[in-house]
Amino acid sequence: MKEKTIAFHREDVTYTDEHWALLQQLRKEAFSVLEVIAMYNPVVYGSVARGDVHKGSDIDIFVPYVISSYVFELALDCFGIMEKIIAMATPWHLIKAHIVLSNGVTVTFPLVDFKGFEKEFYYFGGAVTVKDIIDDRRVPGVDKRLMLIQPTKTGHTGSEITGREANVAKIVGVPIGLIRERQQVLNRRNKLGRTGVYLYRHLPPDSNIELELKKLADKDTNIKRRYR
Repeated sequence: MKEKTIAFHREDVTYTDEHWALLQQLRKEAFSVLEVIAMYNPVVYGSVARGDVHKGSDIDIFVPYVISSYVFELALDCFGIMEKIIAMATPWHLIKAHIVLSNGVTVTFPLVDFKGFEKEFYYFGGAVTVKDIIDDRRVPGVDKRLMLIQPTKTGHTGSEITGREANVAKIVGVPIGLIRERQQVLNRRNKLGRTGVYLYRHLPPDSNIELELKKLADKDTNIKRRYR
């Protein structure tokens, strides 16, 4: 019996000089922050890690440890802290903090221990370390269209992940369960639109993140459940 093949969309993209220049600029900004907090094994994730950036691309850094926000504030104060945010996607998800810097970089770190695929989520879209940036390395990852972006010498190739979940999981280096979970979430978002998050509290630059989280936990049982 002839094996059935699955047709999927594929795109080959060649970067312009302007694209390479933008990628280097964004990575330079990311590196300046990564270098300061390198002892906490931070990564920059998303399009800056993969290479498929555009003028509106965010510079997102993730630290995979629960560490006092005061430690980060001391290290990051030289960049100018514009805003602090406490976020929680749903009543069951990770509680995390975002520190938004004046250079446009956002540093994210957990305020509670990880569960399920919460840590691996930040590697789904591709993530690079300080050394990777020094070595000018780009990595594969899945974008918001559920396209696997794989770097090439001249740009990248993009291909659908549907029907190839196991292979994509190996390429990106994350559990297949996470691939399927993200498919469900992003497909639902495409049908229903973005529905918002359970908690997204903006804080003044001089506020104490842990103290503000405790206040929120005292008033909300869903937050308190993860806060313990």
